[in-house]
Amino acid sequence: QVQLVESGGGLVQPGGSLRLSCAASGSIFSIGTMGWYRQAPGKQRELVARISVGGRTNYADSVKGRFTISRDNAKNTVYLQMNSLQPEDTAVYYCNAVRIPTMSPLLSWGQGTQVTVSS
Repeated sequence: QVQLVESGGGLVQPGGSLRLSCAASGSIFSIGTMGWYRQAPGKQRELVARISVGGRTNYADSVKGRFTISRDNAKNTVYLQMNSLQPEDTAVYYCNAVRIPTMSPLLSWGQGTQVTVSS
């Protein structure tokens, strides 16, 4: 099975930016839609952004206009550019393949990457 490794998280002040990366051990082109999920303390994991093989994107309302998901099929990597970060964006971020139409994950979870937004 394809393994996923997330990176790029860290501590950032409100209004700051981070770029997350997700490296897959196999072809993401053959997998299909990829997405970024996040899980804040005490909350359920939620899908915040997804991107189809062809590049069509969708975002949760909470991140629309601030986050941008992209993918490089040749490098088997998915990215999440996060701008105008707010404390409520604090969470562990995970990437995964997205099962359509349920939006549930297809693969085993990676370790995730912690994003903390705080002054």
